[in-house]
Amino acid sequence: MVDFAGWEMPVQYRSILEEHKAVRAAAGLFDVSHMGEVDVRGPDARRFLNRLVTNDVEKLFPSRVLYSPMCYPQGGVVDDLLVYMRGPENYFLCVNAGNVDKDLAWMREQAAGLEVTITDRSLDYALLAVQGPRAVQIVQSLTEAKLDFLKYYHFTEGAVGGLPCLISRTGYTGEDGCELYHSPADSETLAGTLLAAGASRGLELCGLGARDSLRLEAGYPLYGHEITRDISPLTAGLGWTVKLEKGVDFLGRTALGDEKAKGSPHQVAYFKTGDRRIVRAETPVLDSGGAVAGRVVSGTLSPILNEAIGSALIVTGALSGLLMVDIRGVRLPLQLVKPPFVKLRKLG
Repeated sequence: MVDFAGWEMPVQYRSILEEHKAVRAAAGLFDVSHMGEVDVRGPDARRFLNRLVTNDVEKLFPSRVLYSPMCYPQGGVVDDLLVYMRGPENYFLCVNAGNVDKDLAWMREQAAGLEVTITDRSLDYALLAVQGPRAVQIVQSLTEAKLDFLKYYHFTEGAVGGLPCLISRTGYTGEDGCELYHSPADSETLAGTLLAAGASRGLELCGLGARDSLRLEAGYPLYGHEITRDISPLTAGLGWTVKLEKGVDFLGRTALGDEKAKGSPHQVAYFKTGDRRIVRAETPVLDSGGAVAGRVVSGTLSPILNEAIGSALIVTGALSGLLMVDIRGVRLPLQLVKPPFVKLRKLG
């Protein structure tokens, strides 16, 4: 157990390696109740959110979920979040645990003068995530909700194991699955029910260690690593979330438009090494002449590939040349990879 954003969180239950493999082969159960939840309601809620985030909130309809960065005017990222549309004036956000206070202050500042109410609901929800190729089968055995008809990045509300839940077809592993928002008072019972239902289907309890190796293997960004106040969505390779053409002067639009026109001076690139030695964050990335061309922002061992993988913020001009890292006096060349690092079932 470790402290994470003020929460006591499990790094692992049995083995990061085995938990990771269980999610890729069968299913894993994650307690991610540390995540923050926010209600955004009112006549101006839709207009407010479309100005707040870079993706296009106008595309949403009830039961739809949208992933988006939320940016500062200079293009850096305040946070990345999920936007759930419950109704035309009723939205529900899921934000990163370490950013809850900052996010709320930022949202309320941007909402000045608008008919919108922003409510912190973080302590009103616990969140369990069931992820893996058998995840939906496990959850379906406990609910009358028709999960086969629940598309990726959609949600519904219903009972799971007799307990009220918001059932979201989302996750952070690259696998299919569900995230279950529910009352904290029900969390222990719901977890036990899920574990019992999944016992014969290979369900494993999973901690933060496997969560990080799975998300990196899938090529998903983590706030504070691939995206930060100083690393824009375009630099991070999240250009698909930046809708410059959506017709709204959203926060960061001018700076991101300039970056897209001129090109990003740095890029987040993903790599593997062919070696098992983990390349830790902040390790310098060197060019062929040994000069520093960037730094590693995330690094781990891929249990599936059995080699070190990671991401690095690199000077754009250096991406076409040889890049390497020095690990205790041994220089390892980096092989740049377009994620995901492993074959994942296409979700949609």
